[in-house]
Amino acid sequence: MTGSTDEAGKTPVLSARGLVKRYGHVTAIDGADFDLHAGEVLAVVGDNGAGKSSLIKALSGALVPDAGEIQVDGRRVHFRSPLDARRCGIETVYQDLALSPAQDIATNMFLGREIRRNGPLGLVRKLDTAKMRAEAQRVLDELDIKIKSITQPVETLSGGQRQGVAVARAAAFGSKAVIMDEPTAALGVAESGRVLALIDRIRGRGLPVVLISHNMPHVFEIADRIHVHRLGRRVAVVSPRTTSMNQVVGLITGALRVNEQGAVEEVSSAIHTGLSA
Repeated sequence: MTGSTDEAGKTPVLSARGLVKRYGHVTAIDGADFDLHAGEVLAVVGDNGAGKSSLIKALSGALVPDAGEIQVDGRRVHFRSPLDARRCGIETVYQDLALSPAQDIATNMFLGREIRRNGPLGLVRKLDTAKMRAEAQRVLDELDIKIKSITQPVETLSGGQRQGVAVARAAAFGSKAVIMDEPTAALGVAESGRVLALIDRIRGRGLPVVLISHNMPHVFEIADRIHVHRLGRRVAVVSPRTTSMNQVVGLITGALRVNEQGAVEEVSSAIHTGLSA
């Protein structure tokens, strides 16, 4: 099957067309489109209830849409679970981080994907702890995540360090994209800065990142493009270099829209122009 392309004629790494999800009389996703390009940070913004979480759950396999399609590198895929998305190289870091506090860093990074020894000991599938620790340390070093010891229990880490471990796990196994849900929401200024720097380093490795965030300064600091979600669908994709923070807020609330020429304008003036015509 031929894959879809975006407005620029490129084949996105991860895309969606016409996604729909209903819960009884409530429509959470209403014909939503989505495009993520290689090597970019795409911020997804919108009010509470706009359908951002449902969209991301569909893209990460946590939700099965009622209609529409998802593509990875232009190839149609069917995600029935998060495991299906992971098999396609899409990793998600949720707000709760899904870490086991009492376990050490290496164990958390390989949770559900443990490395087991070969040879005679492989008959009883004994864990290769040394290899997992070495690999976990390599990934942390590559991403410049400062941890005192790879054998530390996660519960001894700061909030920013825990976020770093969760992100490192996603970066270690994500070959196509990493999705991050509000990664700086519970962090202070310094730790938020370190997480944004970590996102930048992941982008530098060529791995695209989807950043869901309500923090506009963070969005404008790190994003290459901004996907604006409203009433269950994508209403605009804008550049933080040519669009102001106030304009993005206006798009989120519905006070502004993007016209056919790609310019941001007031909805009232657009209606007036239509009536005049």
